[in-house]
Amino acid sequence: MALPVRQQMIYWGAAAAVVLVLLWYLGPVLLPFIVGAAIAYILDPLADRLEGFGLPRALATTVITLVGVLILVVGVAVLIPLLVQQTNALIQAAPDYFAALRGTLTARFPEMASEGGIVQTGLADLGEVIRSRGGELAQQVLGYVFGVVNAVVFIVVVPVVAFYLLLDWDNMVARIDEMLPRDHVGRIRRIARDIDDTLASFVRGQLTVCLILGTYYSAGLMLVGLQFGLVVGAIAGLVTFIPYVGAIVGGGLAIGLALFQFWGDWAAIGLVAAIFASGQFLEGNILTPKLVGESVGLHPVWLLLALSAFGSIYGFVGMLIAVPVAAALGVVTRHAIAEYKGSLLYRGGGRDDLLPETTGPLDKP
Repeated sequence: MALPVRQQMIYWGAAAAVVLVLLWYLGPVLLPFIVGAAIAYILDPLADRLEGFGLPRALATTVITLVGVLILVVGVAVLIPLLVQQTNALIQAAPDYFAALRGTLTARFPEMASEGGIVQTGLADLGEVIRSRGGELAQQVLGYVFGVVNAVVFIVVVPVVAFYLLLDWDNMVARIDEMLPRDHVGRIRRIARDIDDTLASFVRGQLTVCLILGTYYSAGLMLVGLQFGLVVGAIAGLVTFIPYVGAIVGGGLAIGLALFQFWGDWAAIGLVAAIFASGQFLEGNILTPKLVGESVGLHPVWLLLALSAFGSIYGFVGMLIAVPVAAALGVVTRHAIAEYKGSLLYRGGGRDDLLPETTGPLDKP
């Protein structure tokens, strides 16, 4: 005999509360395991593909891990120092850019940028703040990140966790499936499949899009000769998962820097703008339809809300789990709405449901 619905809700609600409390108190401890599980989930299709080619699961996992560690070592040795160097250089150069902007405003709009005016004073103060506080802020951010996700975690714990989870991924999924409540196993499997499809389409696909566009923007801007092109391209690629935001933020920053660096060389400025315009075309017409798909259903506002909420509650761990949790909640919400529309609460039980449907909610007789 199945448990009453009310009693089931109590048990599942208590389980959810326990999970939330554990995430709240054990967030920093769980961080390497969350990162490792995310890496294993993302790489599981690749391991399945290698198994299809005849490699044993252990060998396929070993090959993937070695390639991943090699990429990480190259990134740490080459790209990260260059990113840090360009970021510090951009912070140091910011006062000069603001001084040039102040000179341009003074020449073109003397009444707005007069001596002691609000524009001139504001730009001067902002430039000094960036110069005096920028390096300190960058060091604090880097210190926070590397304090939470230190070198030991990335070099030892995360690869080990990812390796063992990837090695035993299919068995873990089978064991979890065996523990599902039998009264709801069909519905849970259906929801889990939809969540997996959504995560596969959005997380894996969007990460690939971000990587491709970040590489494209960085390489294009560096070829044009734009200073700090690597940093700008990395920023644009990093926030590409929010539609249009990556192009707007990266394009605005790149064009602003190009105006100062290439003033008068309109061809170079046009090339910088063309890089982001072509990147938007590539994303909207080729990358996103092919790699992400159009049926994911994650609105940018929902993503921003999830990132803000989970980041403020759980910190860095919350930022990591915000997107997959938002995707999962979106799938659960769609299933809940479908159940609601099939229930008597939505359809009602009166004789009005026997009448022909009207063409609008407020049709007149």
